[in-house]
Amino acid sequence: MNKGVFSKLLMGISIVSLLISLYMASNGNIAEAGPFVIAFLLLLAISFRGFPVLRGLTFTTTILSVVATSLYYPQYFKEYNGFEFATLITPLIQIIMFGMGCSMGLKDFIALAKSPKSVIVGVIGQYTIMPSLGFALASFTDFPPEISAGIILLGCAPTSVTASVMCYLAKANVVLAITITAITTLLAPFLIPLLMKVLAGGFIEINVMEMMWGIVKMVFIPIGAGLIFNKFLHGKAKWLDDSMPLVSMIGVAFIVAIIMAAGRDSILNIGLELIIVVFLMILFGFFFGYWLARLFKLSEFDCRTISITTGTQNAGLVSGIAKVMGKIATVGLATAVCGPIMGFSSSILASYWNSNPPKEEASAGMAEA
Repeated sequence: MNKGVFSKLLMGISIVSLLISLYMASNGNIAEAGPFVIAFLLLLAISFRGFPVLRGLTFTTTILSVVATSLYYPQYFKEYNGFEFATLITPLIQIIMFGMGCSMGLKDFIALAKSPKSVIVGVIGQYTIMPSLGFALASFTDFPPEISAGIILLGCAPTSVTASVMCYLAKANVVLAITITAITTLLAPFLIPLLMKVLAGGFIEINVMEMMWGIVKMVFIPIGAGLIFNKFLHGKAKWLDDSMPLVSMIGVAFIVAIIMAAGRDSILNIGLELIIVVFLMILFGFFFGYWLARLFKLSEFDCRTISITTGTQNAGLVSGIAKVMGKIATVGLATAVCGPIMGFSSSILASYWNSNPPKEEASAGMAEA
């Protein structure tokens, strides 16, 4: 059986699972429909690997299956024999940051000197547009204070490492995306505590120094170790180079599962409204990021890049901060919801731009012809 036929078979089985789950839900048996919902999402994610146009949605759909599993069976993601899985969040974030450091090098920072205007616009957009959106959306909703603070915290996050992947899919400026991600992440220990004190201080008490030290441990130390590894050992431990992206994806999935399980009751009570708020934050981030870049007369390539980097938040780091604050089940909820929504929306945007290359590229292609 070839790969295409196998993928179609899996997609067919996933659709059958969806129909069964919908039938059970319509008959009031939504609690028993869990295995079919999970099977639908997981099989769908695997089937996407066989369709080039859908392959970019594989990880997002996998995360959705993880979300469904943790909501239906939260007991498996809370603790085991007295060991609380929430304690794994910080080391998992550190591993992900180490992976980011391994993928970075001196060339990424040299890019700052080559195109300072684009980088500066991207960094400023990240730390002005998104925190403002988080504060505005939190202020206009009626969430409990800690969940509102979580929305603001999500807005204060640096650019996600997935932004460079989405920029690659969108045929945007990948080097610029990597540079913005690196700089916003390195600024995070200083800017996030200050922004949270100013914007979220009215919702919950913010200990600036404690938060700053927590982020330093999650960002500076592991990224520094990754940079050292990249400098002296890159290519000498090929198995580690090849495995870090997979390890990072597994880490993100496990973090999402832990947070969703911990905040299951709150999610079920306010889930839809929170999903809408987070979706609007991401959508407006893409929109305002793009037009901020246009305002500064950047190229279409860079406008698309800054759009994606602005709306793509490092939800994993925010999860770690929420853990440091001891409020993973409340402050951490927005970030758990963000993961699948951000992955889905950025994948759609990247696919659209991939199919509609910038006029500069089209003109260059005609000239070569």
